[in-house]
Amino acid sequence: MLNNLQKIAGVAAICEALIYITLFALYGTVLAMPAGLDSAQKLGFLDSHHNLLFFSNLLGYVVFGVLLAVLVLALHERLKNKANTLSQLAAIFGVLWVGLVITSGMLANIGLNAVLKLSLTEPEQTRALWLSVTTMTEALGGGNEIVGGLWVLLISCAGLKAKVLAEKLHYFGIAVGVTGIATCYPAAGLTELFGISQIIWFGFLGVTMLRQHQD
Repeated sequence: MLNNLQKIAGVAAICEALIYITLFALYGTVLAMPAGLDSAQKLGFLDSHHNLLFFSNLLGYVVFGVLLAVLVLALHERLKNKANTLSQLAAIFGVLWVGLVITSGMLANIGLNAVLKLSLTEPEQTRALWLSVTTMTEALGGGNEIVGGLWVLLISCAGLKAKVLAEKLHYFGIAVGVTGIATCYPAAGLTELFGISQIIWFGFLGVTMLRQHQD
């Protein structure tokens, strides 16, 4: 059963990478809001892309969080015998990240619906509501990646200590984790850099878990 969990987690990790790629593609093309729009035009953009925004939030937050939960559990089971303390600490931050990510997605979709409904009756209030929704969503799971960075960092350190999975994977994971933690500093590009590095890390992790037998 443990071997099956590892295989499922390997697939989950690859799916996480694919989700990142999908979201980068969406927000870089059809969901990229044009510059210079006034409030009414921004509302029109949100309304015309409502279904796609709902899908992207569902995929990028809720589905991502569910797959992440599988991965957090599988990695803890894989590492706990040889690096128990680090694995437990990583699992705490992993579970916390799962909760924050899923909550962010639910908040984003509920907030989007609320903004569009309010725009029909009190359009002057929608800007303040949308600002509140986006601020809360960013604070919980989009604007910085401290919790996710801590999980990647700790799980990579645990992997090095346990000598489980590829050593290169864990050294790269440490760099990814540090990048995630650094997003607490409001510097341009750090969140995007963390996302891109996570695509590589999740893909590397997934392939490694699928190839290697249970230690």
